[in-house]
Amino acid sequence: MKDLYIDFDGVICNTIDITYKMIDELKIDKKDNAQILKFYKNLDWFKVLEEATDINNGIERIKKIIKSGKFKVSILTHVNSVEEIEAKVKYIRKNFETIPIISVPKTISKTQILCAKNSILIDDYVGNLIDWRKAGGLGIRFDLDMDGKGFPVINELDEIIEVF
Repeated sequence: MKDLYIDFDGVICNTIDITYKMIDELKIDKKDNAQILKFYKNLDWFKVLEEATDINNGIERIKKIIKSGKFKVSILTHVNSVEEIEAKVKYIRKNFETIPIISVPKTISKTQILCAKNSILIDDYVGNLIDWRKAGGLGIRFDLDMDGKGFPVINELDEIIEVF
């Protein structure tokens, strides 16, 4: 059974679309890292996740992955605050009673928190996938437009079952 880590934002849930819209409405420059970090640290994540929806029926697709018995599935997510962790855990626990949830401070690579070697990461952010590959893991890009940017790509989570 392979370890499979699934990113949350932009893979399971459309929080990136929601927060980018808020950033645009507040006229925050997306290139101003200090302002972006401040925005995400002060964000009401419970409100964001009330508005959020899963992407391409991701929750049901994760259930299908778990039922396949091919993977030990965990959620691996970058976070900016304790409130963000609490909100994401609450959201995930509504659908999965026991799935591991690993929260990684945004300033730390996911590969610094756990061993990527021989495990799989599904993520929408290419930077995370590059780090994952350098650490000996297999990166799968999640992209609705099927643009892998140098990585194998899926746009429905349960496609991973057919890959392995």
